[in-house]
Amino acid sequence: MKENIRISGFADEISPDFTKQLETVTSLGMRYISLRSADGKGVAEFTEEEVRDSLMPRLEKFGVKVSSIGSPIGKVGIEDEAGFAAQLEQLERLCRICKLLDCRYIRMFSFFIPQGKDPEQYRDAVIEKLRKFAAVAEKHDVILLHENEKDIYGDVGSRCKVIFDALASPHFRAAFDFANFVQCGEDTAECWELLRPYIEYIHIKDAVTHDKENVLCGTGEGKIKELLTRAIRDEGYEGFLTLEPHLVLFASLQSLETENAANIIKQNKAKDGAEGYAMQYHALKEILDAI
Repeated sequence: MKENIRISGFADEISPDFTKQLETVTSLGMRYISLRSADGKGVAEFTEEEVRDSLMPRLEKFGVKVSSIGSPIGKVGIEDEAGFAAQLEQLERLCRICKLLDCRYIRMFSFFIPQGKDPEQYRDAVIEKLRKFAAVAEKHDVILLHENEKDIYGDVGSRCKVIFDALASPHFRAAFDFANFVQCGEDTAECWELLRPYIEYIHIKDAVTHDKENVLCGTGEGKIKELLTRAIRDEGYEGFLTLEPHLVLFASLQSLETENAANIIKQNKAKDGAEGYAMQYHALKEILDAI
């Protein structure tokens, strides 16, 4: 595998216990994680002191680095002004934590749209608030990674492009998520073509459209092998491929979704989180070996 392609992953899908997360990823030969939650606590709830005293010693012990902070920034209603103000403060702290961990990236979102409302009527408000997030990132020399999550303004390729064109900032880039586009009825190849100039980071998660179920990477409709081949062979993609298996119901899933977690993962596809994570890792390795 090319040295400039590095595999990371949302290790909280393994277990809430941070030590168990690190034991599992290192047993697979991995040296990076995306830090979303640890010891049952979301990353946005940690203080700098807690990261320094509780998480960093274990990261150092296992020889693991952090590829990105899996934050909930932007996962708030577009009309929730108090929630936005609180997240601006959170982002300041997360940027300091990012630097503490010698990390460049913070994953984030572009606001939930009220159910039944046309997202386009919120375009200006979304861009105005995202500019404020991007200004914080620029101040700290951190890069925000916008994930195309379901039910937010930037859930489909066209609206993601609207955001990136409007912000035009090196501190605001794309985390491309195959499965989320599939679950929104989008063609991932068309989305890739549309967003390629902005893609900085890739999530390895797959899905099928008929019931929006997450499946092992390469077995769904995300066109993961096709698009990774294009990215790595033809376009010179360098950076992280971050596992987000979603193959087993895991402890923090409900806090990440707007609907019942059992509707997202209807049937466990492994005996536990560690096995599901390993399945996704080996499936990705097979794809990369073929490339």
